[in-house]
Amino acid sequence: MKALVAEFLTKVSSSPPMQKLLDGSLVKAADFYRRNRMPVMEGEVAARYEAMFHELVRELTVRSGPFQGMKYPGAEAAGSALIPKLLGSYERELHPMIGRLIAKGYDDVIDVGCAEGYYAIGMAMRLPGARIHAYDTSETARDLCSAMAKLNGVADQVSVQTTCTPETLITFPQRGRTLVIVDCEAYEKVLFTPAVRDALKNCDLLIEMHDFLDVTISTELEALFRSTHELTNVLSVDDIQKAKHYPYPELAGLPIPARFHLLREGRPMIMEWLLAEAR
Repeated sequence: MKALVAEFLTKVSSSPPMQKLLDGSLVKAADFYRRNRMPVMEGEVAARYEAMFHELVRELTVRSGPFQGMKYPGAEAAGSALIPKLLGSYERELHPMIGRLIAKGYDDVIDVGCAEGYYAIGMAMRLPGARIHAYDTSETARDLCSAMAKLNGVADQVSVQTTCTPETLITFPQRGRTLVIVDCEAYEKVLFTPAVRDALKNCDLLIEMHDFLDVTISTELEALFRSTHELTNVLSVDDIQKAKHYPYPELAGLPIPARFHLLREGRPMIMEWLLAEAR
């Protein structure tokens, strides 16, 4: 039955004439189901997997990690996997860093490529005195981020805006400690110039580097910030290794294919983050 429903929704949502007639929520539901449908499993394993999947989507609350307790307004993430975020495993590689940054305390957090607000809203919740400046070129992402801010009671801390340019960072009115978080699909190479680096010499930065789109990005950013910041590099963990080794109690006893499906973030290759801390 699930296969028939998924097939129907996929065909309907891909029909150009029907796309104009269908309500957007139906199309989103079809896409969400298609991207997250259950792998081939049987018996008790299938029942446990399905129960866990639907429990996460029903609760829409981050279960663990630095942003534990953060609520999602709906079953949608902008440009990334939702289930790992709800489980709390999303970008687990960065959890120690995120904890350390939160402990520093910041007056302002600039989030470039905020998507639905996982980091923007999470940091607002953990830094109640901070102002969060969230940027995304996607209107859908901005709407989701605003909705999540309201749902989690931090709307008064969060300003959601469109494009962040080098000039935005150069002229940003720093009030004290500032953290810059960047995930913008290779735009980081355009965003960070020598003038921007100099303007941010007293700020900390956490940058996801998209070398699979431009192989020179990480090398150039490291060279750019080496004179002003202490640098730490972190590599992403392959989704298969997550399935084999991540110790989430909700996944205990599930076979590798089921764990893989719940934990996967879908990166095209091993990626790298650069943490640049002001000297």
